[in-house]
Formats: sequence, C-alpha cells, structure tokens
Amino acid sequence: MKRLGFSTAMLGAGILFLYLPMFILIFYSFNASKLVTVWAGFSGKWYIGLFQNQQLMSAAWVSLRIAFYNACMAVILGTMAAYIMARYRRFKGKTLFASITTAPLIMPDVIIGLSLLLMFVSLSDWFGWPAQRGILTIWLAHVTFSTSYVAVVVGSRLREVDMSIEEAAMDLGAPPVKTFFLITVPSISSALVSAWLLAFTLSLDDLVIASFVSGPDATTLPMMIFSSVRLGVSPEINALATLIILAVALATTIVWWLMRRSNNASYEF
Repeated sequence: MKRLGFSTAMLGAGILFLYLPMFILIFYSFNASKLVTVWAGFSGKWYIGLFQNQQLMSAAWVSLRIAFYNACMAVILGTMAAYIMARYRRFKGKTLFASITTAPLIMPDVIIGLSLLLMFVSLSDWFGWPAQRGILTIWLAHVTFSTSYVAVVVGSRLREVDMSIEEAAMDLGAPPVKTFFLITVPSISSALVSAWLLAFTLSLDDLVIASFVSGPDATTLPMMIFSSVRLGVSPEINALATLIILAVALATTIVWWLMRRSNNASYEF
C-alpha cells in the first residue's frame, strides 16, 4: 500500500479548508428549519422564498449591474494604462503615472472609500453633480480600484508579446489603431478575459467602499447580506450563496471544456 506523502496530505488539507465551508453552506441551504445550525430535514422552500424576497433580489440585481459595467470600463481603462506603461518605456512622469495607477492595490479600502466620499460630496457642492449618491457613485468607485488590477494583469501579458509582430504590421502599412485591435488584442485576449472576470468579482464582493459611496436607493448584495447577518443568518442567504457557487462552477466548467476542445483541435491540426 502506498504511503500518503506530506505534499499530498497538505494538498488535501488545503482543499478541505477551502471547500468544506462551501459544502456545509450548500447542505444547510436545504435545511427546513429557520435556524441555520439546527437540522430539521431537507426542504427547498428557502429557494422559493429567495425569489419572493424582493429586497434581496433587488440588491442582487444592483450588484450584478454594477459589476458588469465596472468590469467593462475597468478593462478599457486598465488596458490603456497597461499599454502605455508597457509600450512607451520612457516619458516624463512615467513613475508618477505608474504609482497612481497601482496605488489602489496597496491602499486600504477604508481610505479609498472615505476619499471618494469626500470627493463626491465636494463635487456635489461645487457643481451639483452627482446630485445624490447611488448606483453611479458606486460604479465610479469600483472602476477606480478595479482599473489597477486590470492594469497589472494585462500589463504582465503585454510585456510577453513580441513587439516585432506589431512593428511588422505597421511597416506593412497598418495604422497603430488597426495594429492594436487586429494584432495586440488577440494576443492578450486571455489576459483581457481574466482581468474582466477579476474586476467583476472584486465589484461583486466589495462591501467597505460601497458602504461609503452608496445612497439610500442603492443597496448592493454584500451590504444587504451584512446588514441581515448582524441580526442572524437567514436560510435564504444560504440559498442565494449556493446559486452563486453553482453559477461560478458552471461557468468555470464551460470555459474549461471550451479551452480543452480548442487545444485538442489545435493538436489535431
């Protein structure tokens, strides 16, 4: 009988530490009791109650909208910043530009949220915009810190792309914009997808910054869950978390299957 190695044991312990809470959460989402820690038999009534909970579903819809628009804008701005830092190696203020771009990575969320709150209040007093804090201000705040993550992810991929291909395309008459969209973007497409998913996840998960810049008419899902957890964990939250986990697992499986199919097709070719 083969002995269990130390590396295998540590791997198993790490996987158990990461995924056991998720399995417990999924298991208790089918609990018939209102008390999360008291098992009273299997029931799917909390999933039905989840879709009937207008406040929770509204908060989830707000979070998904903000996360989607944040990811799209962050990819655009982050890719532009990464392209400037990777392709224009020397220009005045490059160090300052790189520092400002990556500063939100190391800055505490409390500082970012408070700074943005003061900025929005000052803009409202001076120019009357934004008139009130809500979905727009949350979106702007999320774009602010998500752009930094996108710039790091895309920038690392851009530095690996062979510049001679882009130079050859421009030597053959392709303008820089066309070269970027036809040569550079396909070369970094995997990084763009990864950065988009990262920005989407960061926005969907944010609580601290959104708490500072949100208004009474804009409550995100983490804010709703945090406020309800302080009064006790509701089984409907377990049901919602289970659906999110299943959606992420399904999306990951589909992406893995498509990548595997693409790799097999390239090998056959």
